[in-house]
Amino acid sequence: MNRVKEIEELIKGKNAEDILKTIATLHNERIMFSTSLSYEDQVITHFIFTHDLNISVFTLDTGRLFPETYSVLSSTLNRYKKPIHVFSPATAKVEELMTKKGPFSFYDSVENRKECCFIRKVEPLKRALQGKTIWITGIRAEHSEGRNDMPIVEWDESNQIIKIHPLLNWSMEDVKKVIKQFNIPYNPLHDKGFISIGCQPCTRAIKEGENFRAGRWWWEDNSKKECGLHG
Repeated sequence: MNRVKEIEELIKGKNAEDILKTIATLHNERIMFSTSLSYEDQVITHFIFTHDLNISVFTLDTGRLFPETYSVLSSTLNRYKKPIHVFSPATAKVEELMTKKGPFSFYDSVENRKECCFIRKVEPLKRALQGKTIWITGIRAEHSEGRNDMPIVEWDESNQIIKIHPLLNWSMEDVKKVIKQFNIPYNPLHDKGFISIGCQPCTRAIKEGENFRAGRWWWEDNSKKECGLHG
């Protein structure tokens, strides 16, 4: 897409903070940033809110998050005094799933787990992005092997939107440095071995030497374990 190439040229050589500043000045663009309240997303939220950028911030409340995740949401709202729009799954779909399959169907099969992820995450995401033109994420290449060749700017065919990953080439050390430098609120579970934090029943701390995402859906053998938000 020509627009993808245009944006690539605009942000070429810029650091993450300046990428966000540049994107926020684009005319006729409706820009959203999705935060899971992770280390990375807290850094981006800090940049957006402290510079008062024209970028809407939203999060997905699956209804199964850790108490610590809700606490960091509260701390972030108190710190920046800016809105974070919350999107929740459709009540009827959750009720139907729980009635037919119970509260832990995702442990039974990959298909069941993906069904739960779709209801609680993918569908609300699609609602959040509806009518928007640019989606900013906190994805880093280190998150999984499949993201090593990912471009900073890309076209998301599924959601018909341009995706931008300002922190794509950051290391975990880079992220932690900014968190510490600006005393940004972060999830205390990160200090307990929880690296990638999702829904409580589907997330555990990782052991030394384990892959970054080993704590997500750990009971599955499939090496490509994604929820569907990013393909």
